[in-house]
Amino acid sequence: MKAVVLAAGKGERLQPITHTRPKPLVPVLDKPLLVWTLEALRRVGVTDVVLVVSYMADAVARGLEEFQGSIPKVRLVDQGREMGTGDALMKAAGHVSGEFLVVYGDLLLEESVLRKLLEAPGDAVVGAVRVPNPWDYGVLRVDQDMRLLGIVEKPPRGSEPSNLVNAGVYRFTDEVFSYLESVEESPRGEIELTDAVTAMAGERKVWVAELSGDEWFEIGKPWNVLEANRRKLAGLEGQEIRGSVEEGVRIRGSVVVEEGAVVKGGSYIEGPAYIGRGASVGPNSYIRSYTVVGQGSKVGASVEVKASVLMEGVHASHLSYIGDSVVCEHVNLGAGTVTANLRFDDKPVRVTVKGRRLSSGMRKLGAFIGGYVKTGINVSIMPGVKIGAYSWIAPGAVVVRDVPPRSFYRMVGAEYVVEPLEVEK
Repeated sequence: MKAVVLAAGKGERLQPITHTRPKPLVPVLDKPLLVWTLEALRRVGVTDVVLVVSYMADAVARGLEEFQGSIPKVRLVDQGREMGTGDALMKAAGHVSGEFLVVYGDLLLEESVLRKLLEAPGDAVVGAVRVPNPWDYGVLRVDQDMRLLGIVEKPPRGSEPSNLVNAGVYRFTDEVFSYLESVEESPRGEIELTDAVTAMAGERKVWVAELSGDEWFEIGKPWNVLEANRRKLAGLEGQEIRGSVEEGVRIRGSVVVEEGAVVKGGSYIEGPAYIGRGASVGPNSYIRSYTVVGQGSKVGASVEVKASVLMEGVHASHLSYIGDSVVCEHVNLGAGTVTANLRFDDKPVRVTVKGRRLSSGMRKLGAFIGGYVKTGINVSIMPGVKIGAYSWIAPGAVVVRDVPPRSFYRMVGAEYVVEPLEVEK
């Protein structure tokens, strides 16, 4: 069986994480999100995948190289200009026939999701999940037999026909392409797959397979990266110590220490936690629950990390606190750098996403630090702040607002200013 994975988007809502990597390569337990999907597809019998890409397509290809033994055969198809999910699927038309699965590339899903699609009746199936905020999704109208009547894209809050939303997973036959060919551009100038599915539902039976929120998760906003990793960490069982652990280290709960990693004396690790290949922890470090320390990263002397994701090559060498934060690749945190993760008023932390201030719904949430950022000593970063890739933060600075990529945040006179910064990649 074949599948099409739609992974072409820029992931603008995930910035600054996607300043330096495409969304499909966001790491979950130090493994690209896309690989989790491809491995699940292989386990349900998918042998060939058409992967539709665009943004940083070469990086996606490189990111799959080391996983060739565990994923299906993958053919990359470049969407070119990004014209929506329907256009992306049309780019795969010459590579699939008969029955096939379609999966959006920003999902963390369990194998059970795919099996439900395969076991559902009929030859056109839409996966759906119930959510508390349906207005942020395409909302499904269904009859009592779970037959699809239509999809309403992001209806005004309070006008949703249900709380059952499009999960971005489908089973189709190649008949879907005839409906896509007749779809007109949406108001935002794109060919929407959901418009084609609605047209199909008006002429024939399209069934809805309801999924559980425990087996499906969309990574659409920066704080979702923390939850995705939390879900996989919660599934760890026991301790797997493949690296080196010195005397005087305390490890409690489910913890993975990968090959080549070193945990130095005096360190304390509370599971569930994951220490990637070649990482270094300690001496005297404190790794708290739901933390991922990525490949080759360094958590040094007297550093505390709590419920955070450190991607590959991060250096937090001494006397720092990283709480409920995402720190992207090759960031260097100067001594004494602190990420604040709690508002004084105890209200949920707000984050700016594509120019809009959104509530994360999280009482504890720290910073989102883009790739290759450098902070000076004694820097404090306020809750929900985003720092763009390749930026520098001056020593002693208090970062109270988002910093664009390739910027220098420093104090001039009595005010903090953001200046352009030219940094070599």
